[in-house]
Amino acid sequence: MGICTALERAHWGVWETLADVSPRSYSVAVQRAGGLALLLPPDDASAESPDQLLDLLDGLVLAGGSDLDPASYGARPHEQTGATSPERDRFELALAHGAIERDLPVLGVCRGMEVLNVAYGGTLEQHLGAVDRHRHTPGAFSDHEVRLEPGSLAARAVGAERTAVKSHHHQGLDELGEGLAVTGRSLPDGLVEAVEDPERRHVLGVLWHPEEDERSRVLGTLVHEARRVTAR
Repeated sequence: MGICTALERAHWGVWETLADVSPRSYSVAVQRAGGLALLLPPDDASAESPDQLLDLLDGLVLAGGSDLDPASYGARPHEQTGATSPERDRFELALAHGAIERDLPVLGVCRGMEVLNVAYGGTLEQHLGAVDRHRHTPGAFSDHEVRLEPGSLAARAVGAERTAVKSHHHQGLDELGEGLAVTGRSLPDGLVEAVEDPERRHVLGVLWHPEEDERSRVLGTLVHEARRVTAR
């Protein structure tokens, strides 16, 4: 299972340098479900030609992280839009396009759901402002509930039509990407929290962080689907 990493400045011991970073909760969730976690750092060569990398993968996780560069969806930056990583954007959008074309199982988490929406031609709301009840102080998650459409991939992955989630974001979806369906909304404000492609085997985006909840089935469902596809 490929997990896209962030590109961030990191500090450990006496060192401070640019590093490829992934919260361990992603790889642990994949491993707990019986999968092998392969971390994928941004790579311009793979962004230009992602097939060689995708050949190695049974599934793809587009992980959370920094804001997308608004230029990737034809917008100007909002004053509240944070630091961006165009190199990461190029890489993940290329992998998303390639994985979707192959019908490879894909899960987008938080930023990853936004990447999926942009890959499908959609746009983002760069700052939710006063309606943003989905984050607290830096490093803390907001707890709220999400209602999922009956029979949807999102509901099947979660194992229920209503669930408590952990989230931390200040952006959301604006124009929905062509081919995506909204299958989850937050309670009580109705913010889009889950999208999926009903024409694909397993393309799901969630705005919350299932990797932070040991009881969540979302990453395990992705691993199960990837294993089932491989067994064919």
